[in-house]
Amino acid sequence: MKALLQRVGSARVDIAGRTLGAIDAGLLVLLCAERGDTDAVADRLLAKILKLRIFADDAGKMNRSVQDVGGGLLVVSQFTLAADVSGGNRPSFTQAAAPDEGRRLYEYFVGRARDAHPVVATGEFGADMQVRLVNDGPVTIPLEMRI
Repeated sequence: MKALLQRVGSARVDIAGRTLGAIDAGLLVLLCAERGDTDAVADRLLAKILKLRIFADDAGKMNRSVQDVGGGLLVVSQFTLAADVSGGNRPSFTQAAAPDEGRRLYEYFVGRARDAHPVVATGEFGADMQVRLVNDGPVTIPLEMRI
């Protein structure tokens, strides 16, 4: 399972001109389920995201987690994180989970996030979304969890 985290001052996801999910300061989590991913992988990835110390402490050092600062999570499905461009100029997405399994894992991840964190907003799996964000820092962190 892959995630691309962006520390944000704010972020929102719109579908057809309507805002579906929005957060103030926190993390935008672009999430990709890949072939072979499991609930256990999703659990480990979520635990890492919630504890990752990428927010500034009083001394200005990245020493606080999204939970420490009370930030929000905006979780957006992003199958293109599975892109493989090693064979040419057109990306291959064969490593992405099949759509039904990708949706199941995305919904599982979101449900677990909502159980563990007070502010969780989402996009819509498989939808054409427009994501707007104010990247804070900028801080962008790629994460990958395997079985």
